[in-house]
Amino acid sequence: MGLLGHLRWLKQVLASEFYTCCNFQAAEAAILLQKGMEKNQRRSLLKKVAGIQGLYRLLSERIDADVLDAPESTVSTMSVGYDHVSLEELKKTSGWGSWKPLWMCGYGLTDSTMGILGLGCIDELQQTVAMHLKPFGVRKFLYINTAPQPKMAAAIPTEFVPLEEMARCSDFITVCCMLSPGSQSICNSSMFSQMKDTTIFSNRSRGSVVNQDDLYQALASGHIAAAGLDVMVPEPLPTDHPLFKFKNCVILPHITNATWSRVVKGCYRDPPTALCKGEILTENLIIYILF
Repeated sequence: MGLLGHLRWLKQVLASEFYTCCNFQAAEAAILLQKGMEKNQRRSLLKKVAGIQGLYRLLSERIDADVLDAPESTVSTMSVGYDHVSLEELKKTSGWGSWKPLWMCGYGLTDSTMGILGLGCIDELQQTVAMHLKPFGVRKFLYINTAPQPKMAAAIPTEFVPLEEMARCSDFITVCCMLSPGSQSICNSSMFSQMKDTTIFSNRSRGSVVNQDDLYQALASGHIAAAGLDVMVPEPLPTDHPLFKFKNCVILPHITNATWSRVVKGCYRDPPTALCKGEILTENLIIYILF
């Protein structure tokens, strides 16, 4: 069976489960992806977009007053250029104000301290993450684990410290530990209260590692600066969950390691075996269904 045959097999197996687990049919935030249209199709498109919350357009399609009046929320374009966008009409519907010195400023990695919770626990993922962050000028890496990992730590290098010290000293904390009785809700109010109010927290391990109620309180009270979640409880997180209300909380549908090379190599080698071993995440395979 060639690559094309593997992809067809994956689509048949995963399509129904994907629509079920993501509630795609009943999603409140619908996105319409157009591959291009003739002029006589424009009127039909405007009817279809009425009432949706998101519209994704291509460079070849004009975004003007008619289009901007249709969606209720967000319009995005699959392009770097924006000459096909009516900026005057967009200004009327957007909430952007004038530029300010600190407008949309974030925290840089240069000269920062990065805390790693769970070094080497998932396919040496955190070691890879750390190695990719080094060129951005991270000054110091700290990590905690069930036991020191001297070989991995020396390659970064990073220092083995207690959880309290990592929480207190880190500018960024990234979590990639396995879920176990010892790591259940390890990221809780005790940890968040010790973090700096400029610290950014991210979790890409398991949702149950984080006490989401405590994370909500930490964000609401300003104990931490921001959070990024690739995993949560439950998945998918209900669209009315309080965490979605924060502008400084970014939530992704468990796809942070979804790349073409990772998926294609695994599928071509042996899809069933790779799936059983957990080398390919179901979320990654959905790429083939959507595109």
